[in-house]
Amino acid sequence: MRRLYNDKDLQEYIKLNKLEAEILYFKEHTMTVESAAEKLKVPKEYIIKSILVLNERSEPFLIILNGDRKVSFQKVMKITNSENIRLAKAKEVKEILGYEIGSVPPIFHKNSVKVFIDERVLKYDYVIGGGGSTHSLLKIRPKDVLNLTKALVYDISE
Repeated sequence: MRRLYNDKDLQEYIKLNKLEAEILYFKEHTMTVESAAEKLKVPKEYIIKSILVLNERSEPFLIILNGDRKVSFQKVMKITNSENIRLAKAKEVKEILGYEIGSVPPIFHKNSVKVFIDERVLKYDYVIGGGGSTHSLLKIRPKDVLNLTKALVYDISE
């Protein structure tokens, strides 16, 4: 297996693409929405989760939603024309996206996957998501996430 991506790779990608984005570093891990919101003193809605799911044909989909919401498997099944959707296992996340669970950024992945962004994410000027390591977070504009990933916008949370 090739090496995993990390915050340094993400930083390089930000520079290359001249993004108005910033990686924030912390001494302690920031793997959960709660820990990220607490450290940054922002509401959970500003934190985004990048969650990899797979359907019955093992097709991967990256779901991006606000930290105070949950993935609606029913809605994702409907828009992906799938009979079943499940969360990807840690090993699958590493293989497909190239990151450890808890560090997956909304942009710059090892493999290109179909991305769905919950419409509520777009209400904010900026959001904060995984930063490529468990000790970093990425502050980025939702419209940049949308453009870079060619994400489709849906109501996919509950």
